[in-house]
Amino acid sequence: MGLLLGCIADDFTGATDLANNLVRAGMRVVQTIGVPVEPLPSDCNAVVIALKSRTIAPEQAVSQSLAALRWLQAHHVQQVYFKYCSTFDSWYSGDVRGNIGPVTEALMRAMACDFTIATPAFPDNQRTVFKGHLFVGDQLLSDSGMKNHPLTPMTDANLVNVLQAQCQHKVGLIDYRCVAKGAQAIKDRITELQSQGVRIAVVDALSNDDLLRLGPALAGMRLVTAGSGVAIGLPANWGIQPAAESASLPAPRGLQAIVSGSCSIATQGQVAHFVAQGGAAYRLDPLAWPSDTPPKDIADHVVQWAVPHLKNSPVLVYSTADADEVKSVQAQRGTLHAGEHTEQALALVAQGLVKQGVSQLVVAGGETSGACVQALGISQMTIGSQIDPGVPWCFAPSQHATTDGIHLTLKSGNFGSVDFFNKAFKALASPQ
Repeated sequence: MGLLLGCIADDFTGATDLANNLVRAGMRVVQTIGVPVEPLPSDCNAVVIALKSRTIAPEQAVSQSLAALRWLQAHHVQQVYFKYCSTFDSWYSGDVRGNIGPVTEALMRAMACDFTIATPAFPDNQRTVFKGHLFVGDQLLSDSGMKNHPLTPMTDANLVNVLQAQCQHKVGLIDYRCVAKGAQAIKDRITELQSQGVRIAVVDALSNDDLLRLGPALAGMRLVTAGSGVAIGLPANWGIQPAAESASLPAPRGLQAIVSGSCSIATQGQVAHFVAQGGAAYRLDPLAWPSDTPPKDIADHVVQWAVPHLKNSPVLVYSTADADEVKSVQAQRGTLHAGEHTEQALALVAQGLVKQGVSQLVVAGGETSGACVQALGISQMTIGSQIDPGVPWCFAPSQHATTDGIHLTLKSGNFGSVDFFNKAFKALASPQ
């Protein structure tokens, strides 16, 4: 069948989130770290290229995304999917309001694509779009914890407004009443919008049924932009149906560990739950170390702490903190220095733990995940079964592993139940 769908994701956890939904819908998926440099397995029919472009300036995000597109075009994928976060956030600084729009329009130009859709809806994780407004559960996005995000604050839930501020072309809306009527009504609305000069349309979705109605309307659309939710309705366009073998991974081996850099409210709860249950945990406090301490020295100290605890694994190493603590660190150390220094230390902790025999690793946070997989020398991951909505187990060779490879899950900070960390290892030991 060959490669049918080629995806470009703006961060590493978002890439696994997308790959997870494609696998659940029956596709055999490989996620690559950056533009592929090695051949893909012959049995995959979708590839997700994970970039670290969510929190970089638009011109850099565009350059990286176009490089990924050129690889996909050279391998003759039938459809391209640009994946962004279900909270629709990206790099923000002063008058520059994000890179989702610039990347979308750059991809459209490169593909000679005159129309596409945009929706971060993912009802399984309580992300819905109604009248163009993004909700997190029962709250508007602008009333949720995302309004205080230290890197990508979101203070406007109106996605048409948010996207229009980032785009040169006109942005419109396909609302819930149209979506409820099905694929033909959606196609008719697209034709109507095009006649009005609209090039990009935000799409409402209140449930998975809405996403499944949207899927057939996107058959033949050269470029789709969305969060991961839309993926559930696409494989059927190629006659692909859910199949257990699409999620098969090798049996787990080795020790267990968690590395958490996310400061989202969900991850704060997961860390607190793990600690309350008596799990071995080390809090990496940036202010406990002189600002010029090399990240390797910090990591070596943490790994030495972890070694005696690993026999009773899992162990947790975390820098997770609430918004006030993060702001305090940023004020004392500088926003850029504080984030990058901690991220590098956590990545080296992950590398050190794997060298000590950890081969079942949970990483929480998009930026942390990106840093960890790069430190581990991972270039490709095969996607396995879901732990919680949007979060699957993966398997990857690593140059630092003491076994044939490591099982890895990259968890978006906002995803997962409060007991996610322990649940993840139980799920891997007893796959569905």
